Amino acid sequence: MSGKDAPTEQPQPEQEAKTPEEPPTSPGNTPINEEKTTISCRALVLTGYGGYDKIKLQVKTMPKPELKSGEVLVRVKACGLNFAELMGRQGLYDPLPSPPVTMGMEGAGVVEAVGPEVEDKKVGDRVIVLGRSGIWQEVVVVPSNRAFIMPDQMSFEEGAALPINYLTAYLMLFEMANIKPGKSVLIHMAAGGVGIAATQLCQSVQDVTIFGTASASKHETIVQGGVTHPIDYRTKDYVEEVRKISPKGVDVVLDPLGGSDTQKGFNLLKPMGSIVVFGAANGVTGQKRNLIALAKLWYHQLSLSALKLMQSNKAVCGFHLGYLKDEELISETMAKMLELYGQGKIKPKIDSRFHFEEVADAMRRMHERQNIGKVILLPEPKKEEEKPKTPTETVEKEETPEAAANETKEEATEEAKEE
Repeated sequence: MSGKDAPTEQPQPEQEAKTPEEPPTSPGNTPINEEKTTISCRALVLTGYGGYDKIKLQVKTMPKPELKSGEVLVRVKACGLNFAELMGRQGLYDPLPSPPVTMGMEGAGVVEAVGPEVEDKKVGDRVIVLGRSGIWQEVVVVPSNRAFIMPDQMSFEEGAALPINYLTAYLMLFEMANIKPGKSVLIHMAAGGVGIAATQLCQSVQDVTIFGTASASKHETIVQGGVTHPIDYRTKDYVEEVRKISPKGVDVVLDPLGGSDTQKGFNLLKPMGSIVVFGAANGVTGQKRNLIALAKLWYHQLSLSALKLMQSNKAVCGFHLGYLKDEELISETMAKMLELYGQGKIKPKIDSRFHFEEVADAMRRMHERQNIGKVILLPEPKKEEEKPKTPTETVEKEETPEAAANETKEEATEEAKEE
């Protein structure tokens, strides 16, 4: 889908980035930069903390990157939008550098150049790229181990939708919660990117029962996606609904909400169960930072002593991909995700697509929880929308005068009959 243009700085046609010619290379695909040139690059830059207007579309003019050992230059075709970016815009995401900063943690595109000692990538490869920030722009330089070759059948949009959501879901379910056959899981925000990823991954394990919270309008979609018991969190108490079906509770709770919901999730756990806290969505209630909501979140947060935790026979885990420094674990998990995609066991669901000019509309859609699946940002300039006339419309317009005349004659005939 496409939203209305956000009031952002519009790049002039002559400023738009042009695809650079392939640099001359030496054996091994190592580019030789014989002369320095400049490139222009469209980017989404966070200029300060606050509302949607704090993210500006800018056209950067910069020297052509001279790649270091182990780096690759990628022309980005699609980017993923995550809840972390909504928090980052409000100044609530610590791993994001201070403004001004180019945002974005994931994308997909084509390799345009490789640096020395890069042997597993070559010019023309289609890759997924992962970073802590800086991916929301047309051209990026990333370490080769943060670029992953895409399967042939995977689209750029699917590639951009995969890393953050599926890495998060997989590591929580399999590395922390140790999900096993016959277990039960409560997934909050089951229609979101992580929720859909977690649902698909649970289905790769035999006989896993999935409880999923989402608004009623999304239930049909999440049930088709694999949720066993959908719960409308807006009109019902999800704790009561879970207890009706499973009086003993559930084995795993994935909690992106925080605050009082973490306490509820902990109480829902069966003995030997695990809750994984990976977000604080309850603290993001408007465009700008809400100190009252944050204070409420802090006040109601789960507080346990080690003794009580021991006596409960339950586990409380925390997960934050932004602070995970284990590059080997990330690379291994991405390889597993791409393998599962190739086997048809997982497939990112794309909710909507917005051009960089429409980033405010994209963020608004996610903030208001209207999305079912991943929201994608497209770096390429938005084209002027021109609705072509269809043959049917043309015929209807041509027949309009004649139809009107016939209608007038029929009305006159009817009046004469009545007289």
